[in-house]
Amino acid sequence: MLELDHLAVAAETLDEGREAVEHALGVSLQPGGQHVKFGTHNVLLGMEEGLYLEVIAVDPAAAPLPYPRWFDLDRFEGRPRPRIWICRTDDLDGVVADIPGAGVPVALERGDLRWRMAVPEDGVLPFDNAFPAVIQWEGSAHPAARLAPSGCALRRLVIAHPEAEALRAALKDRLEDERVVIEPGAQAMRYEIDTPHGLRVLE
Repeated sequence: MLELDHLAVAAETLDEGREAVEHALGVSLQPGGQHVKFGTHNVLLGMEEGLYLEVIAVDPAAAPLPYPRWFDLDRFEGRPRPRIWICRTDDLDGVVADIPGAGVPVALERGDLRWRMAVPEDGVLPFDNAFPAVIQWEGSAHPAARLAPSGCALRRLVIAHPEAEALRAALKDRLEDERVVIEPGAQAMRYEIDTPHGLRVLE
């Protein structure tokens, strides 16, 4: 089984992404850190129900990589926008064996946080990144528990895709979350978030 873990907004630069999300939601983001393995860095927002949101971008201080970055960030361009949703599991090896294209487990760490993430070798998740990235946290440490409350809660994660029916089928019996809505249409992703200032949307 999969459980919704966190949401990711991609940006060409971290400052641009932070500004866009803070303006849209009316709340402040908190420092995150660097992902040395994939040459990225992030800032974070704690949300209710154990979720969090990250803004992620290529770290300009990172050395060139001999392999693609995760989240297909090497191809990302344009305005900051929802890019990837991440689900956790207690059986990452089973998930990648069962789902073609989900990726290869990669061990990662930052400080005392330890996790494994399924990362496709080309950086592109199934359904052109509409399928969730899958993570398995090692131990009890989790970023959401360390973030200050923001008063924000996810109302809906809406994923539009031309192959919506096939995407739903791929997630059937793996994810049960009424907040996750998959609908037919041109590919797009939208986060509908209740904030202290009312409903706000990232898209």
